[in-house]
Amino acid sequence: MMKAVIVDDEADSRRILAGYLARYCPEVTVCGFGESVATGLEAIRAHRPDLVFLDIEMPYGNGFDLLDQASPVNFETVFVTAFDGYAIQALNQSAAYYLLKPIDIDELVKAVEKIKSERRTEAYTEHAKVLLDNLRGGNTRIMLPTMEGFEIVDIDTILYCEANDNFTQFHFAQGNPLMICRPLRFFEEVLASHRFLRVHRSFLINTAHVVRFTKGKGGTVTMKNGAELEISPNRKSEFLEFFGQ
Repeated sequence: MMKAVIVDDEADSRRILAGYLARYCPEVTVCGFGESVATGLEAIRAHRPDLVFLDIEMPYGNGFDLLDQASPVNFETVFVTAFDGYAIQALNQSAAYYLLKPIDIDELVKAVEKIKSERRTEAYTEHAKVLLDNLRGGNTRIMLPTMEGFEIVDIDTILYCEANDNFTQFHFAQGNPLMICRPLRFFEEVLASHRFLRVHRSFLINTAHVVRFTKGKGGTVTMKNGAELEISPNRKSEFLEFFGQ
């Protein structure tokens, strides 16, 4: 069983989510509610939940403020938001869980099942650290889920990402590659704002680590580690345009 707190400024949203959890996620017991950062912190400190469903936009502060003030974070967080822009990028980079309003029941069940199977106290704190660092514009990092757990890496150390069925292999300036439990299209979206570019169905490159382009039907791009990656003909113009050619 997992104890949960719901923090949302809208009474209807709190009621609906509590009803969904009672009906579709019987392993979760809602033990408290909050309607602001202050009352949310009170509920968390009073009940010491395993799981917090946290709205992002609230009066007098937001969900990220609550997470910052709750440090150390000894619970997993599922963000519940109508946002689908900047905040979602940060959530994805930190491997945090989130649900878009209106809540989809299947997505709710999926999030709870994943948390139940991956509950690790050290992950709670690391999710929060990476998320808050990225939101503050600090050293931008990404949390990468592996088969054994997770790895946290600086984004600028990534050379390129390579598709491997429903997994993605990350190649770095130093160290061994990492096989990550997400498809390449997921990282194409998450890393777009960091000057990563999809040049092939199999390759997403960090443009900061490109050293050479060689002409051809599509051409090839050489990375700092010497790897030569094919460019798809239908992505060649986008690649050249990116580099101002």
